[in-house]
Amino acid sequence: MKTFFSLRPISSALMRNKLGPVLVALQVALSLAILVNAIYIVNLRLEVAARPSGIADEQEVFRVNIRNQILGGHEDQVALQKREAETIRAVPGVVSVARVNSIPVSRSGSNTSLAVDRKQDVPTAVTGMFVSPDSLVKAWKLRLIEGQDFQASDFGEIDPNVSRDFVKKVIVSKALAQKLFPGQSRFVGREFFFGTGSNANAVTIIGVVETLQTSGAQATQNGEFATLLPARITGQIWDGYSVRAESGQRDRVMKEVEEALRKASATPVYVKASSMEKFRDDRYRSEKGLAWMLLAVSSLLVVVTASGIVGMSTLWVAQRRKQIGIRRALGARRIDILTYFIAENWLITTGGIVFGIALAIGLNQVLVGQFELPKLPVSYLVLSPLVFWILGVIAVYAPAWRAASISPATATRGV
Repeated sequence: MKTFFSLRPISSALMRNKLGPVLVALQVALSLAILVNAIYIVNLRLEVAARPSGIADEQEVFRVNIRNQILGGHEDQVALQKREAETIRAVPGVVSVARVNSIPVSRSGSNTSLAVDRKQDVPTAVTGMFVSPDSLVKAWKLRLIEGQDFQASDFGEIDPNVSRDFVKKVIVSKALAQKLFPGQSRFVGREFFFGTGSNANAVTIIGVVETLQTSGAQATQNGEFATLLPARITGQIWDGYSVRAESGQRDRVMKEVEEALRKASATPVYVKASSMEKFRDDRYRSEKGLAWMLLAVSSLLVVVTASGIVGMSTLWVAQRRKQIGIRRALGARRIDILTYFIAENWLITTGGIVFGIALAIGLNQVLVGQFELPKLPVSYLVLSPLVFWILGVIAVYAPAWRAASISPATATRGV
């Protein structure tokens, strides 16, 4: 049987009534451009939130902050720090204890600029510093990919209020090493400087860990620029310890460590324990909130676009009932009418997709320039048309089926 389906009459019909198809195509284009970039940003944010901190088995690790009202002198503080560590270590279920000024993802820590030459006016990078008299490589189970951990002779005791001493050896993250010495594959033995100018402190890399986020955990690569410094620092009101508990015992150990430190102190002391899970939730709450908001907006755009297609198709079916009836009377099958409306919608959707891809690329260029986002991957531009073609078919199917169900007698009544 002769088919009544051809793209040429469909195109001619669309050209005679341009406003409706153009509006729907524009709606598809805008939705595609916004949806593609929104989904891309959502994926970027979720990838950032899921980044490894470098600490193995995060669910077993927590930080204890302590604020002592009376500090005493340098020797007194050193003795106090050691007693605090022993008090924590004595709690059942504690696997390891490391005094440290900060912890990854905690949003509270120290940062400083680095250079590879004293004569530099502009720093090469900014690093997050983790200062500890204990092995953080062991406490955090960091993956050492080059060099070695600190030896006992590398650790020093420094009172910054009276001393200008600085460490001589450091361990850095792989990302920081590559930033300082681009194009190199070996970093142990290389020297760089904390600060610039004649007063900059020279240090030598003795080890490189695969991954270690800073306390700020910035979404950019800067969030991976971390340095371990082997020193015990005094003169600070706030103390901090990283504690690893036995598997499944973290929550109980956290409470008992807090109680043990309060009981062991001869003076009133502020103690607060926080898990890595809480640090991660607090740090990435905004990223996850933005992701959910963009997903909600994207879902709304899809609904609005589908509603526009349904509304347009329904209106066209109502306006062309008699034309459909005549075609049916001339022998057109239901499948011919159904495919006609689907093809008509496909042409409109395709026009919108072509324009939408151009808009998506343009919008991404603006985002790249303003927010330093990576460029939109080609895969997003390849998959997005499939989504909108499928959406178009689903949205138009019900009106098209109703058109195909029109009987010749009903449609041509009164002709």
